[in-house]
Amino acid sequence: MTHQQPDLVLTGGRIWTVNAAAPLAEAIAVTAGRITAVGSSAEISELAGPATEVRDLAGAFVMPGLIDVHTHHSVAGQEELFELRVPIGAHLDGIIEAVRAHAAKLPADAWVVGGPWMSDRFTDINSAAALARLDEAAGGRPVMLSDDSHHNRWVSSRALELAGVSAGDTGVVLDASGRPTGVLLEAAGIPVARAQRAVGGLTADQERAASRHGVSILSSFGITAFQDAGVSTATLGALHDLDAAGELDAWVVSSMLVNDEIFGHTVIGNDLVFDGERYRTPHHRPDFVKIFLDGVPPTRTGAFLEPYLPDDLHGDHFHGSTLLDPSELLDWLRRTSAAGLSAKIHCTGDASVHAVLNAVEVLRGEGFDDARYQVAHGQFVHPDDVPRFAQLGVAADISPFIWVPGPIVEAIREVLPRDRADRMQPNRSLLDAGAIVAGGSDWPVSPSPNAWDGIHGLVTREDPSGAYAGTLWPEEAITLEEAIAAFTISGAEAMGLAHETGSLEVGKSADFVVLDRDPFAHPARELAQTRVNETWFTGRRVFARSTPTDEEGESRA
Repeated sequence: MTHQQPDLVLTGGRIWTVNAAAPLAEAIAVTAGRITAVGSSAEISELAGPATEVRDLAGAFVMPGLIDVHTHHSVAGQEELFELRVPIGAHLDGIIEAVRAHAAKLPADAWVVGGPWMSDRFTDINSAAALARLDEAAGGRPVMLSDDSHHNRWVSSRALELAGVSAGDTGVVLDASGRPTGVLLEAAGIPVARAQRAVGGLTADQERAASRHGVSILSSFGITAFQDAGVSTATLGALHDLDAAGELDAWVVSSMLVNDEIFGHTVIGNDLVFDGERYRTPHHRPDFVKIFLDGVPPTRTGAFLEPYLPDDLHGDHFHGSTLLDPSELLDWLRRTSAAGLSAKIHCTGDASVHAVLNAVEVLRGEGFDDARYQVAHGQFVHPDDVPRFAQLGVAADISPFIWVPGPIVEAIREVLPRDRADRMQPNRSLLDAGAIVAGGSDWPVSPSPNAWDGIHGLVTREDPSGAYAGTLWPEEAITLEEAIAAFTISGAEAMGLAHETGSLEVGKSADFVVLDRDPFAHPARELAQTRVNETWFTGRRVFARSTPTDEEGESRA
């Protein structure tokens, strides 16, 4: 225990340290942004000097700052600040009216950009008649609306025209008469995204504002470290500049795009991933690459070992496919690992998960022991592959919060046999096999980055909103202690930050939250009601709820 006079002493709390050796404490001391002592109130109080700020927590519950291993913080900030927000769960009429109201405020040739439309609304919008309604509501303007997965878009006829997209192009959905419906799957939307960015892209100041706003929303939910799962050079630059100016209020690990199936960024691959080091700052770590290995199940772009349900377009034996073949995947992972970079690989189907594990097995055999690998999403894992995560040192980035009934689950049930669709997110099995299971929101795919929604679902396997009844594979529920670890120390380990944050231990960054309740003292079905009253990052308070009943954290996201 240090005898140096701390800057801050907090006493009289119920402090959940997420340190297995000493899980509970009453007090902590902070010096120069680091934790310098953890213990009883009596012990820690003695360390205070004349200049020390001493605060009695009056029994409040304190825990490490939450960690989100999968966000798109700048995308979310951009959507919040600059784009149309379609009401969550809106049917076709609601989407059309939102577009009409937004378009009325714009110049005649301006783009209408926004979202999300829900995955289970695909049938509603997927017709030439719906496209005609979209065109009319927008007054002929180009429109680009993302779905809740952010993998697919619904665009207007004018947007198709400006982007040079036509019937017959891969991923352009047609109706029974061969007419485009405006729905673009995966990479088919990239020409539209680039056409919009060419005339309406963000300035450098706007990029910084988007990133800053995204981080501020994350702070309001108690998140003090996160991994951005797909960055552009503009986002890398914004994070560098914010930290250089002392305005970055979180640890950020960036994932640089090897391939781009959804964003439409112009600089990807070799030109991006081997140029990230110049954006490094004390709190920004460009340490990962991001690989899209498949798409998403609702549009049959996820890669599976067993086939999808039959349909007229794909037939009886369609499995989906990976976006890189095994040799390409292995080459990228080998070259980036040799450069000291780790990898986050997007996998939603069990075939893509299997391919990643096979590639990592080869690389571990070649001596690449230091690189970190994350299977991102990994909703579907073949039982034989579950133990391989721990054996090969592959972390499970579980995101978004779809381990409970909801719209994405409903959409998946339409394309997979029910017995397979309902075996999503084997979190209990992965933990029991020794894997690192790290929680992520995939915000803005999840409407909110509120980790307590995710924790609620991990423990109960029930929709915390109550909008969708029942449970999803309740045998895979985990304990509250395990769920908190998933959103703290396990996320830090998966991101390579466990030496900096993720638990309240001497020497680590003073990143912690003060909650409105002790979550262990309330029923599991009330976990989603937990609120963050204060967020502290490197010993600085970066968020405080103005009153105990203030819902700022919810409204800002």
